[in-house]
Amino acid sequence: MAGWRELFAGAGALRALVLVGGVALHAIDLYVATTILPSVVAEIGGLERYAWSTTLFVVASIVASALSARLLARLGARRAYVAASIVFGAGAWISASATSMDAMLAGRVVQGLGGGLLVALPYGMIRTLYDERLWPRAMALVSGMWGVATLVGPAIGGVLAELGAWRAAFGSLVPATALFVVLALRALPGRNETSVAPPIAWAQLALLAASVLALSGASVARSSAPLVALAVALVIALFVVERRASSRVFPRLVAPLVKLYAVLSLLAITVTSTEIFAPLFLQVLHGRSPLVAGALAALMAGGWTLGSLVGSSARDPRTIERALRVAPGIVLVATLACAWLVPARADDGALVLPIAAALATLGVGVGIAWPHVLTRVLQVAPADEPELASASITTVQLFATALGAALAGVIANGAGLATPDGVSRAALALFATFSLAPAACLALYSTTGSFRTARAS
Repeated sequence: MAGWRELFAGAGALRALVLVGGVALHAIDLYVATTILPSVVAEIGGLERYAWSTTLFVVASIVASALSARLLARLGARRAYVAASIVFGAGAWISASATSMDAMLAGRVVQGLGGGLLVALPYGMIRTLYDERLWPRAMALVSGMWGVATLVGPAIGGVLAELGAWRAAFGSLVPATALFVVLALRALPGRNETSVAPPIAWAQLALLAASVLALSGASVARSSAPLVALAVALVIALFVVERRASSRVFPRLVAPLVKLYAVLSLLAITVTSTEIFAPLFLQVLHGRSPLVAGALAALMAGGWTLGSLVGSSARDPRTIERALRVAPGIVLVATLACAWLVPARADDGALVLPIAAALATLGVGVGIAWPHVLTRVLQVAPADEPELASASITTVQLFATALGAALAGVIANGAGLATPDGVSRAALALFATFSLAPAACLALYSTTGSFRTARAS
C-alpha cells in the first residue's frame, strides 16, 4: 500500500510544499474574499453584483488553468510558478486598493489569472513527479490545502472585517506570495528542454468565458431569459467547436471521461452555490459576526478535506465503488438540510449548530468522492493526451464553479436578494435549486452503471 511517507522522500518534501502552497494561496484568497465580501459591499456598494466577485475570479482562473500546460512546457516549473505568483500578488494589491466595485472586480480578475495557474500547475506536476499508485495520495494532499484555507482564510478575513480593515485582508496576501516565490525558486527544477508546449484553444476559451459572463449578466438584467438562453447556446457552441478543432481544451471525450467530468462538475456546482452566499445568509438571517459566519461557512471545506484524506486511503475497487455511490447521497441530504435550516431567521443563533453540521456533512460527501474522481480522469483519459488530461481537471472544476456562481447570482437576485425581506427567499431558492446537482449525480450513476473504467486508447 502506498504510504504518505513516500510522497516526501528525498527532495520530495520541499517540492510537495510548493505544490500544496500554491493551492493554499488560491484557497485562502477565496475564503478571505467570501468572508469579507459583505463588508466590502457595505463600504463600496455593488450588492447586485455580489456574486460577480467570485464569477470573474473563476472565469480568469479558467483561462489561466487552460494555459498552465503551455506555461509549464515553455518556462519550466520554477519560472512558471514565479510568474503565476507575481500576477496573483499584483491582483491582491489591486483588490486591497479598490474604492469601487468596478475596481474590486478588476483586482479579482488579475488574482484569478494568477490563482488559476497556481491551482492548475500541481496536477501537471503530480503526473510527472509521482508514480501512478501515489496519485490518490497526492491528489488528497493538494485537496487538503482547502482545509488549511478554512482555518486561515476566514480567520484573516473575519477579524479584519470586524476591525473595519477588510483591505488589509487582501494586502496580507502580498507578503505571503513573496515568501512563496522564494520557496519556488529554491525547490523547483528549471525548464525541461524536451517538453513540447501544447497549442492554445483560443476559440474554446473565448466561448467558455463568454458563456459564464452572459449568465452573470443575467443576474442583473431586467429580463434574464435572453442572456440565459445565450449562455446555453454558447456552451453548446463550445463543445461543437471543441469536437472539430485541432487545438483542444479537453482530451478526446470518450464516454467514461464524460461521466467523470459530469460528476466533478455537479459536485463543484453544489459547493460553489453554498460557499458564495453562506457568509451573507449567516450574518443577515442568523445574526453572526463576519468572523463566525466565515468560519461556519468554511466548515464545508473542512469536511471536504476530512473526506478526501479518509477517502483517499481506499484501495479496494469495491470500496471505492461504494464510496462513489454513497457520496452524492450524503451531499443531497446535507443540501436539503440547508434548504430547511438556513432560510429560517434566528438572530439568537439557535440554528447555528445544525447548520454547521449540515455544511460540514456536505463537504465530507464531496471529499469522499473527490480524489478518486480526479485520479480516474488521469487513468481513463487517452494515453497520448496526458497534458490535456491534467489541465482539464482544473478547467472543468473552475468552469463548473463559474457557472455555479453565475447561476447562484441569477437565482438569488431573482428571489429578491437586494430587497429587505428577500434574503430568506433567496436562501431557500438557492439550496432547493442546487440540491438537484447531487440528485443528478445519483441519477447519472444509476443509469450508466459502474465507475470502473479502462484507459481509452
